[in-house]
Amino acid sequence: MSEDAGMDAPPIRLLIADDQAAIREALATMLDLTPGLEVVGTAADGAAAVAETLRLRPDVVLMDLRMPVLDGAGATARILAAAPEVAVLVLTTHADEPSILAALSAGARGYLTKQAGRADIARAVRAAAAGQSVLDPEVQAQLVRLASHPPTPVAAVPDLPVELSERETEVLRQIAGGLSNQEIAAALFVSEATVKTHINNLFAKTGVRDRAQAVRYAFLHGLGGDR
Repeated sequence: MSEDAGMDAPPIRLLIADDQAAIREALATMLDLTPGLEVVGTAADGAAAVAETLRLRPDVVLMDLRMPVLDGAGATARILAAAPEVAVLVLTTHADEPSILAALSAGARGYLTKQAGRADIARAVRAAAAGQSVLDPEVQAQLVRLASHPPTPVAAVPDLPVELSERETEVLRQIAGGLSNQEIAAALFVSEATVKTHINNLFAKTGVRDRAQAVRYAFLHGLGGDR
């Protein structure tokens, strides 16, 4: 319970999802002692984050991205589909373009890196609870670069699939979710070598040259942030 939730308004109820126990517990302790905030629960993976959110109905979910069972972008999409009143605020070590696009496309209201301090996180939680968007400066810079330097168009394909197999389509969806080859292999119960083969095939078929273009392609054709 927060030390001082304030006299005029109830505290902002917060759920923390992070697969690293030390980080999860440190965040819970730190934020629960922050005036106006109350940590009502924690989760160690994306599926648990969805379940706990639906059970506890917090105001804000502080969401890591790289987690087992279900990644943070997938968990965000599921949470908002079932409880659109909940604000999801990403807190992660990853500020790469695929991760940012996956999280924001899934509906995250804000995106912070774990370099943020207690005051910055608390401000972002309050802003998210008030319906405002909050982006880490590094994330803002990534989005500005993306807007200023739009990608070279990939092979013109009006609809999906473009000749992609079902498994290639699923691999593309996982890439759009920010997963590494190792994480995709674990999610699909195949070897990492098989994943690399699927990636090489879908790159050749779609005309994309790298993972960033693959993410853009996936979002263009409606595969981003959908688990």
